Amino acid sequence: MKKLMLSSLLVSLLAACGSQPTKEAAKAPEQKAPAAAAATKPVAVNPLNDPNNILSHRSVYYDFDKSIVKDEYKPMVKAHSEYLVGHASAKVQLQGNCDERGSREYNLALGQRRADSVKQLMEAAGVPAAQVSTVSYGSEKPRAAGHNEEAWAQNRRTDIVYQSE
Repeated sequence: MKKLMLSSLLVSLLAACGSQPTKEAAKAPEQKAPAAAAATKPVAVNPLNDPNNILSHRSVYYDFDKSIVKDEYKPMVKAHSEYLVGHASAKVQLQGNCDERGSREYNLALGQRRADSVKQLMEAAGVPAAQVSTVSYGSEKPRAAGHNEEAWAQNRRTDIVYQSE
C-alpha cells in the first residue's frame, strides 16, 4: 500500500510540473530595455586617433642616406591618401627628418627629399597638391636621443602631421 501511495504522489507531482501556466503568468509584461539605453548611439571614433586603425600610424622610416619609401610603409601612405581624398578639408604637413650624421645643409636636403617622396606617393594616389605641404627639419627634431644605430633609425623618418582645421 505504501508503494501505491508513493507512486500516486510521484505521478501527481509530475503532473503538476507539466500543467499549463496560469493566466496571470501568461500575461506577464514583457521586459523592455531602459529608454536611456535604447536612445544611446555608438560613439564615433575618429580613425586618425584609433590605435587599431592604420591611420594612427604616421611615420615612414628610411635606411641610412635614403629617401625612397620602403614597401612596408606604402599601405600606410595609401590609407592616409584615401583618407585625404575622402576628406577634402583635411590637410597634412609631411615633415622630413634625418639622424645627426651629415652636415646641416646635407640633412636639410635629405629631409626634404624624404618628405617629397611621401608627397609624390600621395599625389599619385589622387590627393590634391593643395592638401599636402612639406618641410624638412634635417636633424633638428630627433625622436630618439642617442648616438647609435637604434636612435638614428628612429630619427630617419617622415612624419605625417594633420593640420587643425
